[in-house]
Amino acid sequence: MVAAVLLAAGSGSRFDGETHKLLAPLRGRAVVAHALDAVRASGLEVYVVTGAVDLADVLADDVHIVHNPDWADGQATSVRAAIEAATADGHDAVVVGLGDQPFVTADAWRAVAAADDLPLAVATYGGRRGHPVRLDASVWELLPTTGDEVGRVIMQGRPDLVRPIPCAGHATDIDTLEDLHRWT
Repeated sequence: MVAAVLLAAGSGSRFDGETHKLLAPLRGRAVVAHALDAVRASGLEVYVVTGAVDLADVLADDVHIVHNPDWADGQATSVRAAIEAATADGHDAVVVGLGDQPFVTADAWRAVAAADDLPLAVATYGGRRGHPVRLDASVWELLPTTGDEVGRVIMQGRPDLVRPIPCAGHATDIDTLEDLHRWT
């Protein structure tokens, strides 16, 4: 079984707006709400990893909230927390995406989740790798335990395990106030 994991634990330190970047309004709704809509529409069981900011007001009742107290040690800790929660619920693969990428579509989540012929699948947009990324249980032991490079570590070291999945849309991050204004 495959679970969807939306990473939303970081501090958003490059964003100098009046609120955390995930809560910043984009087209009338919080940035993370757009990302959450797509992952929920994928039909996958959804786990949202939180940490630096309280997202309770924007998270839906049908998602599993996984709080990562070690969020400051990087995305790898959030992925590990999500894997632990998903494994406890019987999942043997996760598809990981980012809460600050509001333009990734439900179709991208579904396509990457369905790619099970290799242990790792990565969405590509115009030939460039992005999110979401599918991680089969067989590669979990290869994942780093800290830092912000997670799937990329395996993609670089074991390209034979990776399947690119062409997807429509784009995996643009909202990291700065300028990014937000560009898309508002």
